[in-house]
Amino acid sequence: MRDWAERIRAALVEDGGATSDYELNPGVFVPDKPTRPAGVLIPIEERDGRLWVILTKRSSALKHHPGQIAFPGGKVDPGDADATAAALRESEEEIGLPRDNVEVLGCLPEHDTVTNFRIRPVVGRVLAPFDFRPEPGEVEEAFRVPLAHLCTPSKYSTAGRRWQGRTRSYHIVPYGPYYIWGATARMCRVLADRLGPDGI
Repeated sequence: MRDWAERIRAALVEDGGATSDYELNPGVFVPDKPTRPAGVLIPIEERDGRLWVILTKRSSALKHHPGQIAFPGGKVDPGDADATAAALRESEEEIGLPRDNVEVLGCLPEHDTVTNFRIRPVVGRVLAPFDFRPEPGEVEEAFRVPLAHLCTPSKYSTAGRRWQGRTRSYHIVPYGPYYIWGATARMCRVLADRLGPDGI
């Protein structure tokens, strides 16, 4: 477990290609509007000798992606310096993770969503234990998933559902009662590919 943060930092150095919600559906769904910048935080926390990734279940009352599993984060506001600042600010607001309790290790390639956001996934190390404080209007629940689970290729597959009158395929990586899919699962897979099947 020693120097795990440095190994992740090194894995994030290469640029890699951007990903999108459209890549599993070539020629079926295509972007038709300008994207808006957003940032999400992929918080990694060491607890009880294991590494965990923090995720949220979004409120069912939200306009975008209601009830879905997501990383804490959101759109870049005028007061944010960049997508990293937005990810840290939103994480503090959504789950009570103080921004000064996060060491930014690097970023994954951007991901474009069908809701026209261009997301910058920011990978961060949680420096000290903290208590979840979900923001009721945005987050129904915050929870942890073992990083080892997300780094196991066999946990990933693809699925499909009807959307806008056609079948849309997407990535999934379920964990217990949590159905992690779409953009969140795709970003998890990119991180897993960077770290390799042995994880940390």
